Amino acid sequence: MPAPVNTDLLQGRWFDGQSSRARPVMVSLRPTPQGPSLVLHPLSQPGAEPVVFAWKDVGWPEAWNEHKPQPRVVVDLRDHGSLEIDAVSDWRAALAAAGERPGLAQRMQTRWPVLLGVTVAAVIGLTLFYRYGTPWAATQLTRFVPLGWETSVAENVLQQMDDGTLKPSKLPKERQEQLKARFDALVQQTPTTMHRYPDYRPPLSLEFRSGMGANAFALPGGKIVMTDGIVKTATDQGLPDDALVGVLAHEIGHVVYRHTTRMVVEQGVLNMGLGLALGDVSAVVSTGASVLTGLAYSRSHEREADCYAIALMNHTALPTAPMGKLLLAIAHDEEEEEEEEENKKKEEEKAGQNQAAAPAAKPGASSPERARQRKTAEEMASHPVWSLLSSHPDTVARASELEKGHAPHCAKN
Repeated sequence: MPAPVNTDLLQGRWFDGQSSRARPVMVSLRPTPQGPSLVLHPLSQPGAEPVVFAWKDVGWPEAWNEHKPQPRVVVDLRDHGSLEIDAVSDWRAALAAAGERPGLAQRMQTRWPVLLGVTVAAVIGLTLFYRYGTPWAATQLTRFVPLGWETSVAENVLQQMDDGTLKPSKLPKERQEQLKARFDALVQQTPTTMHRYPDYRPPLSLEFRSGMGANAFALPGGKIVMTDGIVKTATDQGLPDDALVGVLAHEIGHVVYRHTTRMVVEQGVLNMGLGLALGDVSAVVSTGASVLTGLAYSRSHEREADCYAIALMNHTALPTAPMGKLLLAIAHDEEEEEEEEENKKKEEEKAGQNQAAAPAAKPGASSPERARQRKTAEEMASHPVWSLLSSHPDTVARASELEKGHAPHCAKN
């Protein structure tokens, strides 16, 4: 049984693409399961069969403003030209009678409440995706990242840092071997049940560097770097080596939880998700090394590493309080350095103003040592991921938890 035809005929002009002159037609719409079909009745050929266009063969025009309709409707007939109708309101009424329902995009264009609702839903969805979906997806996808890739990226990053910020360690060989022995003993006592990824067995190793101040950081694949500065800080504070062992336990936590790799994957998942949501995937392509040097550990990663350190130190019957005191000492030293740097900058600005007011300035008045220190500080600032205290303004709270040997957010061990 043929579908009924809407008897409301509209006058139109059909530009069929074969002639520059418009053909007068009467237009009707026929409801079908797929959507309205368009029927043209040529007036210049009385008795001729109507021309029928299926729903999919028509570029149906959309309304942009419900209160201010366009002066005429232009219907795209693809290879068969176009159709113009002046009775816009009658056209919209005929479409509705034929079963046409505006899509979400059109409702957003013509109705502000719909647009506002979709926008709010999109913002909430993207926020939830960023807050929960991205970390979860990154955690799951990281298990498929091969250890060889992590090792390659770590070697590349460490080489870049050795060529810039880091320098060879000046610690005596005996002192390095002593700390490596403590590190190896800690690794040997690490239970496999504490690993987030049971099949992940990176070769853990410890290296020493200078040139970065009091710090320690973990690279993906198992390499951990401790600076001379943090060893010196522990010695100056009269802290036992248990403080440094606690720091190493924290860094081992970053390795076994694969935090750096998870951040790289998370950045890729976020770029992909935003690209799909916003229609732009140009930011998806990025190299692991460039992302590594531009990220900082999230607070959740730091808490996981702290909890791992507490659990491991408790498992090996070692105190965590010295590590907490060491963190406070490092934070205190950094605050003093920042204050000194700020005062120095003010003095330099004042001196510069005085030189500008002088008749002439002496060439070569800048200090090479000062320039070198400024360059080093800039290089360190470009590697926020490698700071032991990066991304945690709650250092005092962390130190307090470490001194107590437990934290409320840690799972009971």
